[in-house]
Amino acid sequence: KSGLDPGGAWHAWGMACLKAGNLSSAREKFNRCLKPPMDLNQLNHGSRLVQDVIQYLESTVKPVLIADDDYFATLRELEATLRTRSLSLEMMCEGKIQHTTYYQECLFYLHSYGTNLAIISFYMRHDCMREALLHLLNKESPSEVFIEGIFIPSYESGKLHMLENLLETIDPGLESWGAYLIAACKYLQKKNYYHILYELQQFMKDHVRAAMTCIRFFTHGAKSYMELGGKQTWLLKIKDHLKVYLQEVSRSSGRKKMAFTFRKKMSATDVSRHINTVDLQMEVTKFLHQCESSGTSQMTDSSLPTLFGNNNMKMDVACKVILEGKNIEEGFGIAFRVLQDFQLETTEVYSKVAKQLVKQQKYSEIRQLLKCVNESGVAAKNDGDNIILNCLNEFKDIPAEDLDNLIQDMDSDENKIQAYMICNKLRSAYLVSVRQEKARAVQLVQHVRQLAESSGDDVVKAICAQWL
Repeated sequence: KSGLDPGGAWHAWGMACLKAGNLSSAREKFNRCLKPPMDLNQLNHGSRLVQDVIQYLESTVKPVLIADDDYFATLRELEATLRTRSLSLEMMCEGKIQHTTYYQECLFYLHSYGTNLAIISFYMRHDCMREALLHLLNKESPSEVFIEGIFIPSYESGKLHMLENLLETIDPGLESWGAYLIAACKYLQKKNYYHILYELQQFMKDHVRAAMTCIRFFTHGAKSYMELGGKQTWLLKIKDHLKVYLQEVSRSSGRKKMAFTFRKKMSATDVSRHINTVDLQMEVTKFLHQCESSGTSQMTDSSLPTLFGNNNMKMDVACKVILEGKNIEEGFGIAFRVLQDFQLETTEVYSKVAKQLVKQQKYSEIRQLLKCVNESGVAAKNDGDNIILNCLNEFKDIPAEDLDNLIQDMDSDENKIQAYMICNKLRSAYLVSVRQEKARAVQLVQHVRQLAESSGDDVVKAICAQWL
């Protein structure tokens, strides 16, 4: 008459019937106020009213101890007590309460009015992980339901191995679990739970991704190659994963194609290239670890370069290896292999090294570097000259004698003239210019005269004018 919503009254009546043990009457009352959710895959446990019902039913399924005042119980309460006590005897060995009236009653309400997450969470609470997984598969629930309802509770309660065993039992190839497992990996990566991630990737036999996780374990947080020296076991694990992957690929290519849809694929060529990178990183690590241990290390970089980074980082590795040995020659061989294997810009790296040597005032080492570059067998004609030209921007810091020695080490007269001009040694530039073939000599001397004029060097200007 007053137009109020009768839902609350029906719910209260239903709860009263439940508490009295009149289950069929409770169903009838709840049917008038409970509604199934619009979306069964929503990430919650359904309406508060349904949760109340389940909570009460679950709390009722307990072994009941007879208390002294039990003879005051009404006949119906006594019936409920006896029923509950018999339920406790029906419990399965793992603590599952299947086949019991109250358990089935919970499932009735969950299947009628609950979400998939509520049903799965109920199974998980009662150690029925297999049922939870089968429900997930049958309903084709999204990955979020798997993560929220099964995966997180499993690893939080230390039951990850149990979950893995069940996944494998239900589908030995794991194909039907592919999307769920990949989603779990993404979740773990987002949470930075890399140890659980690595364990899961090994279970999935996803060797390429497991190798990538090992790379992170090797590089993450290391501040020096002394530290990386102690983490070399990760490099061995990367190699192991990649080798196992290669074996699996070669085995499956002989037979009918294996449908490893969710495992990361990579061509055999790329895998071999990555194995080669790991080998080279091991050499680099051993060498730089030794340099840092013996105290020859000079460079103090904020970030630690490894061969697992981009090309700029790989070039930094090559520079570091050349500069940190006892002399240039000691690390040049390893650096040269890094440059060749990754087809890096050699002149850029050598110039960077030369500039660093200028800063460290190791001018004789620059000449040693040029010797190594020329003897490497792949240097272009002007490589040595370009290295010197590139580090002459810092010429003001180089003592006159060392500067002259460097310029005289250059092969091409044209480059020597350019170098003298950069360093404002116009008289030396004039002396080399006049030795050239006549027409070219005229051009060069005119250029030297212009520079002398603009810099106010009247002596060189007069010499040039006289020669011209």
